Amino acid sequence: MAEHRLIQSYSNVLLAELPARLAEEVAGGLDDANCKYLRQGLSQDDAAQAAIAEFGDARAVVEGFIRSSPARRIARRLIVTGPVVGGCWAVALIAGRAWEWPVPNVARLLLGALLTSSVIVLLTAAVARRYRVTQRAGVLGCAGLTLIDASAITLVAATAPTIGWLAALAACASGSRLVFVARAARPAFAPSG
Repeated sequence: MAEHRLIQSYSNVLLAELPARLAEEVAGGLDDANCKYLRQGLSQDDAAQAAIAEFGDARAVVEGFIRSSPARRIARRLIVTGPVVGGCWAVALIAGRAWEWPVPNVARLLLGALLTSSVIVLLTAAVARRYRVTQRAGVLGCAGLTLIDASAITLVAATAPTIGWLAALAACASGSRLVFVARAARPAFAPSG
């Protein structure tokens, strides 16, 4: 039997907004509900309408997936904890007189640009209204912060005349964030069809 036009329209909204795996899973459930109502003796139009009423508006389903997106949760946690990690580094670098360290200005500029870009894409992931945008921005933001943390730890280890307890604390804060990103990002950013 051919799929009802209302069910097909609903599925098209899901496929346009969500990764194929998620869209197909929801569409499969919707199709099952439609078949259930057909078996109960409803007409094709009534069965399709009942199935859609059971699942809710397609746009609302998509928005639910966006709100619960793992990328959005990770981005929001990184945005909240970012000032703490950044503050640790600021205190450590000021106390260590980092402006006197032999770090090329281009490295300083690149790290500043990377930090700014990472914050922007994390903010995008945290508030985006499209699932794919949320996922992509979340991946980019995590990658950017991972590179910043690894670079900060490496630069301090390689260029600081001495590594004081403040720099060690900042490195621990960055290390903790690296572990969090590695653990959270693996399942959250797994490829979806």
